[in-house]
Amino acid sequence: MDMDERYNPFTGKRIVPGLDDPVPAAAALGLEPPRFCEQCGRRMIVQVSPDGWWAKCSRHGVLDSKNLEHR
Repeated sequence: MDMDERYNPFTGKRIVPGLDDPVPAAAALGLEPPRFCEQCGRRMIVQVSPDGWWAKCSRHGVLDSKNLEHR
């Protein structure tokens, strides 16, 4: 696998430069957590709570919405 490959976190499709890759409306509004790993495209385990969400890839670990707020 090419290390530069990225995947859409909402559809799981590989991102191809120059091709349109629409983001679902709910995701664009920040209402939907990512469902697929951006690094490998695998489906993640997702837990949503009233104050945020976390998503876990079996290969790349946990992504937490609380950590993204600090960026």
